[in-house]
Amino acid sequence: MIQLAYLVAAVCFILSLKGLSAPATAKRGNLYGVVGMGIAIAATLAVPGLSAYTRIAVAALAGGAIGALLASRVPMTAMPEMVALLHSFVGAAATLVGLSAHYHGVHPETVTRVEVFLGVVIGAPTLTGSVIAFAKLRGTIGGKPLLLPARHILNAVGLVSLVALGAWYVREPVAPPLWLAAILAGLVGAHVILAIGGADMPVIVSVLNSASGWAAAATGFVLGNDLLIITGALVGASGAILSTIMSRGMNRSIGSVLVGGFGEGDSGPVAAGSPEAEAIAKGVNVGDVETAVELMRGARNVVIVPGYGMAVAQAQHPTFQLVQRLEAEGVRVRFAIHPVAGRLPGHMNVLLAEADVPYDQVFEMDDINPDLPETDVVLVLGANDIVNPDALDKPGSPIYGMPILEVFRAGTVIVVKRSMSPGFSGIDNPLYYRDNTMMVFGDARAVVEAMVKELKGAPVH
Repeated sequence: MIQLAYLVAAVCFILSLKGLSAPATAKRGNLYGVVGMGIAIAATLAVPGLSAYTRIAVAALAGGAIGALLASRVPMTAMPEMVALLHSFVGAAATLVGLSAHYHGVHPETVTRVEVFLGVVIGAPTLTGSVIAFAKLRGTIGGKPLLLPARHILNAVGLVSLVALGAWYVREPVAPPLWLAAILAGLVGAHVILAIGGADMPVIVSVLNSASGWAAAATGFVLGNDLLIITGALVGASGAILSTIMSRGMNRSIGSVLVGGFGEGDSGPVAAGSPEAEAIAKGVNVGDVETAVELMRGARNVVIVPGYGMAVAQAQHPTFQLVQRLEAEGVRVRFAIHPVAGRLPGHMNVLLAEADVPYDQVFEMDDINPDLPETDVVLVLGANDIVNPDALDKPGSPIYGMPILEVFRAGTVIVVKRSMSPGFSGIDNPLYYRDNTMMVFGDARAVVEAMVKELKGAPVH
């Protein structure tokens, strides 16, 4: 009966992944995941010989209460760091289970020793790497990569040392090599993520997601739990596929992302004074809310490109209000989503779904790009690298070859940003200097709310 329950739970997890692959079915997919996990927990508690129900209940209630409280307070804009933090828990669990299995188990077989060791060396870097990613996404640690001298040599030495420690532990299952491996793997994981810039965080979140899955699978082997192996493999494989999709969206390989250092470009000298003064000094066309509204009001079709600036400002709800006002005046409005916009795979899709934007108004990059030359106005809300023309026509650029939303082909481009600061890649954006581009400076939420008021005919404050 327990194995049958595990099979049903595994099917629920597969259906969950299938549902989560599209916004229209994401809620149902999430529900499948909840049901599957409930069945898995109930079946595990029914395993013969289990007796520590009081301790399990206390731990489950305490952890569940903390998790529910945190989840209820986390806004959608902070979901990337929440996801990264959850990955760290999986890494911690895998590491602790491996260490516990060493102290409380008997390991006569070589394969069992390998399983214990792999659980620790996969779990430890997942833990430390996810904590560093959480701090970077939250802003506690800057997005600029930390590049230590000879960092590649340090990582190589660390990996070779882990292999040596693994051989030692398999030959003689004593505590020192296992603890040394846990510490060293944790340091390597932290070092790798510290060397990765903010531009690559969407890919890193996917990589850590995959790593947490393989850590869970390793834990399943240690515990002899088939469902944990299946679940970990599902998460690990799907995370690897998503990482590949995300890296292709940046025209880079996962290997180049993990090598780190991206985001050290030269943005050029920064002028003193207000953002408007700096932009004017650089020859940028600076506009205002009233002009932007008139351009959109007079357009036949408008495309909105949401970026991380919209997420930070939590401007998704006012943006949909803007869409509704424009549609009331006969303007066709669509959203264009780049696969690496924001700091989480699908970040912009989630925010727009939260604001109740209809799914049929949201288009992926490959679907919307052919229509941009015929688009009257494109409104860019806090996006930068994903609309940078250097990716297409400047071979020496760090982002050259990266697929972008080709907004510069539209009739008019309105860019809403706080300042002329570069994107995560650290390079300037020539889009701002084009004749068909107008910059409107300010917080995305404040600017969009002002646009909505202007469309309603109210005075702008």
